Amino acid sequence: MLMQALLFGLGLVALIAGAEALVRGASRLAASWGISPLVVGLTVVAFGTSAPEMAVSVGAALSGSSDLAIGNVVGSNIANVLLILGISALIAPLLVHEQIIRQEVPIMIGASLLVLALALDGHIGRVEAGLLFALVIAYTVYLVVQSRRASRAAEDEFSTEIPTSQWDRHWGVQAALVLGGLGLLVLGADWLVGAAVVFARHFGVSDLVIGLTVVAVGTSMPEIATSLIAALRGQRDIAVGNVIGSNIFNLLAVLGAAGMVSTGGLDVPEAARNFDLWVMLAVAFACLPILLTGREIARWEGAVFLGYYAAYTLYLVLAAQQHDSLPAYSGIMLGYVIPLTVVTLAVSFLRRRPAG
Repeated sequence: MLMQALLFGLGLVALIAGAEALVRGASRLAASWGISPLVVGLTVVAFGTSAPEMAVSVGAALSGSSDLAIGNVVGSNIANVLLILGISALIAPLLVHEQIIRQEVPIMIGASLLVLALALDGHIGRVEAGLLFALVIAYTVYLVVQSRRASRAAEDEFSTEIPTSQWDRHWGVQAALVLGGLGLLVLGADWLVGAAVVFARHFGVSDLVIGLTVVAVGTSMPEIATSLIAALRGQRDIAVGNVIGSNIFNLLAVLGAAGMVSTGGLDVPEAARNFDLWVMLAVAFACLPILLTGREIARWEGAVFLGYYAAYTLYLVLAAQQHDSLPAYSGIMLGYVIPLTVVTLAVSFLRRRPAG
């Protein structure tokens, strides 16, 4: 077990380092090719920080661990919103660009609905996975076309995503960073998936729970780092754009690729169909009213997000242990906490509405 713990830690380090190299190299290459900084911020950077999820889920699918592949994506999307945006908003209220409210959040909600609909029968086939992957290609193409009409102000907001150092200005260095990052991602994914499966079997915890918690948070480390740095620097909507873009990529590209490489597609565990996928959808919908209340995520709203993530994680632990307190805990959450939050958000929305 000590060796597996070491491999798990090394896998996380390799994933984070690989994602950093990939994001830097790809961002510089995109800038060199004249691609809009807006597109780079919403695609290359956001998608690049999701590269660990891609590597882990594809690796899990190839090894026959569909539960881990599904759990990693669902858990990462939940963690991205509740954990990352929660911590970032506590550091500083997050101002959000209008396009993210008007376009990216609805797309994330739509992708969440589509994945849930495809998964309800217990299986995401290879054709359905191909559809998801085709949609992320169409989304990326749409962003490129849209960027041709982007205003200079919108481009300037995302220009800080692109590194401005001198040592990686040459295309050869940029290409080496991309290739090296991909290599580290593949290696790190192999170590992490192998160790996670061993942990699951040793402690009697399902692959789904491991994917929803430890692996999901581990592969979300690049998003955590990017969003926290953006919040600390006071950058307007990079923290939010990175999270929303990553969630779209996870749902469409990661699940799509994992389903296509898996023999016969992905089997969706019953626990995910009955609970976790619905939590992911609820979290996606939760972004919309909060952002519409004033184009920002306030500190108290960040605290609510963090509280829900802690409650969700505790539920997973209790469910995995079949703890006697699980029914009472679920009743408290459904009967008191969630309604209270809905009422609080409604009051906040009414208070922020302009008079008249």
